[in-house]
Amino acid sequence: MTAEERDRLAAEHVLGLLDGAEEEQALRLAVEDAGFAQAVAAWRERFAEFDRTTPAEPVPDGLWARIEHGLASPARRAAARPSSFAGLWQSLAFWRAAGLAGALASLVLALGAGLLWQQRATAPVFVAILVTDANRPAAVVNAFADGRAELVPLDAIAVPPDRALEIWTLWDRARGPVSIGLLDRARTVRLNVGDLPRTRPDQLFEITLEPRTGSPTGRPTGPILMKGNAARAL
Repeated sequence: MTAEERDRLAAEHVLGLLDGAEEEQALRLAVEDAGFAQAVAAWRERFAEFDRTTPAEPVPDGLWARIEHGLASPARRAAARPSSFAGLWQSLAFWRAAGLAGALASLVLALGAGLLWQQRATAPVFVAILVTDANRPAAVVNAFADGRAELVPLDAIAVPPDRALEIWTLWDRARGPVSIGLLDRARTVRLNVGDLPRTRPDQLFEITLEPRTGSPTGRPTGPILMKGNAARAL
């Protein structure tokens, strides 16, 4: 895949234009490929600015009337002509078959709606890309509508035996940073945010290097390895 194709894939992933194999590929690359994750973060920022500045465009007068007329015209023309299928309207077998077809269509639509709802329910509402001092994406925080949050590392992180990675979040400077996880190594983990307010835009997440049992003060004491702010997922 060329650099141009990767950039296109990242942009279309952010816009929600992908499906099937391409969407699966984009989701996998966002976790496994730091460069692709950085491209996704860059496109999110670009399109976020577009959303904030683009005014709503009203529907032109008469548009719906023209659409309705275009949809109705073939039916009106067909109704005006005698048809060899007119007898179907009086056929019990026809209506039984139509009823079965309608029931099947309703079932398919219900299953499709259920799968769509499940997909949306499991998609993150907010995403924070945590970057190092070298501006390299190193981890992703996903926050979900039900209040859950998870950390997904993008890079391996060397942790000395007597040290640990401590994850923090900050949404209120008056309260200060709150610890939401302690790890002996970089791995995907569910964060301890059940008793905290729901994630909001620009909420800070960061990881510091602390003693093995965690910060002795309840506040970050070691060097900040990476940090990032939450943005609404598209």
